Amino acid sequence: MPYLLTDLWNLAERADTLPWQPFRPGVKMYRLYGDSHGPSAALLRYEPGAQVPHHDHSGYEHIIVLSGSQQDQHQTYGAGTLVINEPGTDHAIASPEGCLVLVIWEKPVILRQDS
Repeated sequence: MPYLLTDLWNLAERADTLPWQPFRPGVKMYRLYGDSHGPSAALLRYEPGAQVPHHDHSGYEHIIVLSGSQQDQHQTYGAGTLVINEPGTDHAIASPEGCLVLVIWEKPVILRQDS
């Protein structure tokens, strides 16, 4: 039977019902599948001002912004935005207002040593 999350666009209203785990300072994760060694998907919830350090993509990364907004060195991405980062690209993420995103990783991201 497939794993279902319904009504993603309104998930922020009931996000407190999910069993979040710490991911980075100010960022919590609810892993849907996988682990840090292969393909995986997760919901990430950023508190206002939270950041994810500079990292490289070893595979495709798909981000759907469900609420709030996040930004990188390219632009700001608001709710309803799909961002696809190709292998070989890099960025750091910040969310001044806080956000909820669905992230799907083809392969693990590689945190930079200077982060």
